[in-house]
Amino acid sequence: MRQAKLRRYGEPGYQTPFSAVRLLSLRRFPFRSPAWNGHGGEWLRIATARDALIRKGPLPGLITVGALLDRPGGNSILMFSFRRSAFFLAFAVSACLGSHAPQLQAQASSSQPAQPAAAPQQPQTVGPLTVQARLKARREQRRAAAIHEVYSHLYEVYVGTGYLRFAPGPGIAPEPGYAHTALQRMNEYSWNVGATRYYSERFGVTIDGRGTYGSAYIGPNPITDTAVYKPEISQYTAMIGPTYRFLTEPRYSVSARILAGGAFGNFSGDLGSYTPAELGLYSNGAGLAVSASVPVEYNLSPEIGLRIAPEYLLTTFGSSTQNNLGFTGGIVVRWGKQ
Repeated sequence: MRQAKLRRYGEPGYQTPFSAVRLLSLRRFPFRSPAWNGHGGEWLRIATARDALIRKGPLPGLITVGALLDRPGGNSILMFSFRRSAFFLAFAVSACLGSHAPQLQAQASSSQPAQPAAAPQQPQTVGPLTVQARLKARREQRRAAAIHEVYSHLYEVYVGTGYLRFAPGPGIAPEPGYAHTALQRMNEYSWNVGATRYYSERFGVTIDGRGTYGSAYIGPNPITDTAVYKPEISQYTAMIGPTYRFLTEPRYSVSARILAGGAFGNFSGDLGSYTPAELGLYSNGAGLAVSASVPVEYNLSPEIGLRIAPEYLLTTFGSSTQNNLGFTGGIVVRWGKQ
């Protein structure tokens, strides 16, 4: 690179201080000017199409840009231009920042506090609630297993007895000297057998059969007087219908059952030559039977249990409807697996 020399005013090649700047070389040299008020400093000479000086002041970051003007007689004076000073100021600052960018970046990164490393995820401690939840889950698992063991059987058979409050007939028609006597309800006792085929732990189909026996009290009457006043009667029913367990526990269960079928009534068991109609009883014959009950079972083991079933039984003997209440109970045996 060639270095431009200072040209005096009026010499060939001299340009005015406001000419365009072309950087050719950079050379440091000390320079003092009365306009600087003796503060001193180091001037940087930029050899361009014209001569300019950039002063780095004694204060950090202070840069002054001026134009060096040669006067006749060899004395140079320093001329300042606001536009040229702003341009060189921006240029110098950009160069300074560019040269110090790595140091500034390192300083900025070192000044920022180091981010703490992500703490490794600690295993969750087992608190009291978690322990209780685990114990509860285990109890539920054992309970579900016990329920499945009891109610997953395919077949169930029950055998037992029962009780029924039954109205045996409309009563004896009035006769001279005898008032009309309506027959009172009687106590009847029954045997009861049944079997259920389960298609799930809750739903099954039941077949039920029973026989009910009792003594009807007719009292003194104009037909037999007191010869026959407590005739023996009986009824037999065969029904079928669905059973559904709506509450299942390992030790007990509660079900709902509806059965429908036929019934046969024998009301002339020991009447001799008399007819049931003469004594105010229903005539022998068949009728409809409908049962609605709520069986409750208590399990002695998964295969054996005890049952009691409160029941409503509707029958239709003698072209009339009988609304009867009672219950059945007995032992339950289960086998097979679904």
